[in-house]
Amino acid sequence: MPAKKKKTFSTDEILLILCHSVTKVLRGATSNSVKYSPVVQKITKTSLKPDIGCFVLFDGVFSGIVIMNFSAGSAMELYSGYMRQMGMPEEELATLHTSDEVGNMLGELMNQIVGEFTAAIEHELFVSVNQSQPKMIAINREVALSINANLDQPQARKVAFQTETHNSFFIEMAMDKTTFIQIEDIERGARANADDIIAEEQNRQHSQSDSSTSSADDASDLLDSLGI
Repeated sequence: MPAKKKKTFSTDEILLILCHSVTKVLRGATSNSVKYSPVVQKITKTSLKPDIGCFVLFDGVFSGIVIMNFSAGSAMELYSGYMRQMGMPEEELATLHTSDEVGNMLGELMNQIVGEFTAAIEHELFVSVNQSQPKMIAINREVALSINANLDQPQARKVAFQTETHNSFFIEMAMDKTTFIQIEDIERGARANADDIIAEEQNRQHSQSDSSTSSADDASDLLDSLGI
């Protein structure tokens, strides 16, 4: 009887888990279609790009960085869909992608995506990953961004996403070159649902009063640290 082939998880499989997390959260948060390209691009560096860039750092069993770069059109489409889901009247929606409200929303969505991603990693691989607080910034030129730590043979990938009205945004990920090899069958139980994560974040947003000010301050601090 031939030996059973061992299942492996490497950079591209982890990236696929991230892509699933992005589409799952954004579809649930906006009730709109979001899809990703089946083609992955190998890149040599990760960068924040116009019009809005968000990033988060990971460490634990592997280290890395995830960046989400939104065009103004994709940012506004996701913002509008999310806020309508929360019951905000059309006349109260922000009209500029540079508005604090848009930045706050993208930061919250990335936080939900990160939560879904780390939960999926723990569920699939039985390992823990820690993450920093997501940061968001509106920029008008590309800014290279790397981790202030030594990655073990770093690998970087880029994936294109498209919204329901064909606005594009992109994910860039850099992480250690690593492979997880499943040596025994895994019994996976139930895990947190993305809808529960979204509902929790939306309830928290309703009770926040000072998010705009803190987001603006964070963006200003980030600009200063990047020398912009």
